[in-house]
Amino acid sequence: MSTDIPPTEVATDGRRARGDVTRRRVAREAAMIATVSGLDSITVGLLSERTGVSKSGILTVFGSREAIQVAAVAEARRIYQEVVVGPVWSEPAGAPRLRALLDSWVDYLTSGVFPGGCFIAATSVEYGHRTGPVADAVRRLKREWIELLESELAAAGSPNPVDDAFRIDAYLNAGNTQDQLSGDSSWSGTERAARLALEVVPA
Repeated sequence: MSTDIPPTEVATDGRRARGDVTRRRVAREAAMIATVSGLDSITVGLLSERTGVSKSGILTVFGSREAIQVAAVAEARRIYQEVVVGPVWSEPAGAPRLRALLDSWVDYLTSGVFPGGCFIAATSVEYGHRTGPVADAVRRLKREWIELLESELAAAGSPNPVDDAFRIDAYLNAGNTQDQLSGDSSWSGTERAARLALEVVPA
């Protein structure tokens, strides 16, 4: 019996692979743009200019601007998992993982993964008062981060992980905001925020 793949299936798989590459490239660029000028600033024309993918090619893959915005949030989540959360997951749950997570978060910001700082911070403010698929995606991403902090704080023995997670998140947001406003690394808002957040972690 022949095991050759029919030409039509090869062609379909090739188109799917090209579509996946286009989707990732466009979604990543959209996420980068969102940290500087917001998810609302994303347009098909701008993405075409930045990525070299034609407008028709982008719309063929995504179908709508809203779908691009949702994909940008999903790509930012993937990057966040890869850069911030993934590297520390081998640490013991609780205080050790929290400390490593804060170090990882500092590295994420100081290395300039996103040109406009923290994606979660930027989009949470922009979409905090809205409804719809994009707002829902932004809220899920923010909620996942808070729930991660709460879970690790509970494992660390915090008497009130909800309040402590709020404190840590507030420090990190403030540090990110300070650094983005100043454009001056001597302010060290990110590192100061992490240092203050460490004080919340149970010894």
